[in-house]
Amino acid sequence: MSLNLFLPFAKPAPKGSPSGAGRFLRPVLAKLGPTWLASPVRRLIQSIFFLFFLVLFFYVSWPYGSPDYVKTMQSKEMAEAETFLDFDPLVPITTALAAKTWVWAPPLTHIIIWLCILYPRMFCGYICPFGALIDLFDRATGRRSKQSRASRRGGWVHLKYYLLIATLAASAFGVLIAGFVAAIPVLTRGMMFLFGPLQIGLLKGWYLIPPMNAGHYVSIALFLAILVVGFLRRRFWCRHVCPTGAFFAACNVVRLSDRRVNSRCIRCGRCAEACPFDAIKGDYTTRTAECTFCQTCGGVCPTQAIQFVSRWNRENVAPPAPVADEASVAPAGRELALSRRGFLAGALGGVATAAGVERLWGARVASPDAVLPVRPPGSVPEREFLQMCIRCGECFQACPNNVLQPVAFEQGLEGVWTPQVVAKWSGCEPRCNNCGQVCPTGAIRPLPIEEKRVARIGLAIVNEMTCLPYARREACQMCVDECRAAGYDAIEFLRVGTEVDNDGKPIEDTGFLAPVVLADKCIGCGLCETRCWRINVIQKRLLDDTAIHVVAGPGREDRLMGGSYLALRESERRRKKREQDKGRTQPGASDTYLPDFLK
Repeated sequence: MSLNLFLPFAKPAPKGSPSGAGRFLRPVLAKLGPTWLASPVRRLIQSIFFLFFLVLFFYVSWPYGSPDYVKTMQSKEMAEAETFLDFDPLVPITTALAAKTWVWAPPLTHIIIWLCILYPRMFCGYICPFGALIDLFDRATGRRSKQSRASRRGGWVHLKYYLLIATLAASAFGVLIAGFVAAIPVLTRGMMFLFGPLQIGLLKGWYLIPPMNAGHYVSIALFLAILVVGFLRRRFWCRHVCPTGAFFAACNVVRLSDRRVNSRCIRCGRCAEACPFDAIKGDYTTRTAECTFCQTCGGVCPTQAIQFVSRWNRENVAPPAPVADEASVAPAGRELALSRRGFLAGALGGVATAAGVERLWGARVASPDAVLPVRPPGSVPEREFLQMCIRCGECFQACPNNVLQPVAFEQGLEGVWTPQVVAKWSGCEPRCNNCGQVCPTGAIRPLPIEEKRVARIGLAIVNEMTCLPYARREACQMCVDECRAAGYDAIEFLRVGTEVDNDGKPIEDTGFLAPVVLADKCIGCGLCETRCWRINVIQKRLLDDTAIHVVAGPGREDRLMGGSYLALRESERRRKKREQDKGRTQPGASDTYLPDFLK
């Protein structure tokens, strides 16, 4: 069984020969780059997947197109926006461990794992868009100074395995850190914070870009650092740091195919120089855990001594050659040799991280003065949310109003880069449910638009000390108008400051109509807060801060792991009606119904 996909290193055939097409193909590939000439199939597949990622990110996840955001998303979604997050097996595995529940891996995860059994680490060599971006950056930066290059087999060789162990250990203790280090979440978040604002500014207007916080800057710095470490060696991140790559490297143990070197090998060393993953030993055999089957080595071999065949094919295998640098050669069969000290350090590091984060998080939530972030509609309970959210940034890109912004460090390390509703910037669009549709782990449930419109994410609270009508400064009804326009009708008027005559009777048309929030109707969309902030604070400068705030916490939000929000609202309506009916039947009860705020 031959699995060769490379272009053999041979001179173009004479014109008119059966293989004469090569004389036209090779010059084109050579202009694209030496790796294109050596392994064009791999480069073509990698380019297609990279372009596919860009389309999903900048087009499918782009929420604009028409006011009907649900139909806009459905019309553009030739594939799910979170497809590449479904490719990354570290996402469902760590989510399941952290949430202590069985999370069915997406079909794409199963497909890519089975493909990687046939083509080991195919995800890293052919599919991963981050790898393609790193390759582009490495080539764009040109030849790097040799003084800045790290040695091939330094102490960081097994760093990705220790990081994988730490990630799994932390997840087992309920803290999800995969989003900080896994390939696809790091890429999508970095693209969102770095290139998302450029897309919004160029296509919609620079005024729509929300202000950045420490969470943005740290994420961008991490994204750029991953590219910059390429100055040490090509694909340094992929070779030595990426825990997703470590997972696929571990899967190489059950591979069905292998790279073989036959007796035609002349020990020229071209294969070792061309290998982007340092998968070739000093004797030209293979570090099987590192080989991604990119087949670049086969394309540069002048004698076609390298073949990609069945793992059990031992035909015409070359004996090991004498090696000048013995220190660069790992003993055969020990490519995954991890030190006990490193293994324990990784595991203990993950456990310590989980313990510290859990302690700080538990203390913060238990505090009666805790200020909890307002989460997107459909978010599961906070503890489970932090265990399931991988900080990928997809919900930020899909939000049409940019109301979803990343938490910085005000909620501690456990909350960094998780989404929160920032109502001062914008309110949650009533016609949109994109955030739940693109969430890859179910931290934000994919709600139908009817369910989303009744899912409470918080409660609007009026500050009577600063609200203009309550403070008897001037009439204002912007929050009421905004709420009615959105179709919620959760804010009503109450007349305050009414003057009385000498007989103690109220004087008609005196005082002010002040807003009162109906807790049973308010879902915490924040549209009222947005309007107050932009008009009274920013434009008129009547207030130092908005007079109405959306707050979260017990009794102010619905955070369900499952079930219907419509059914929950209906049960609340029936319970309230029973209480009202019961109150009317009691002795002395009035038959006149009064709103809650007048009782």
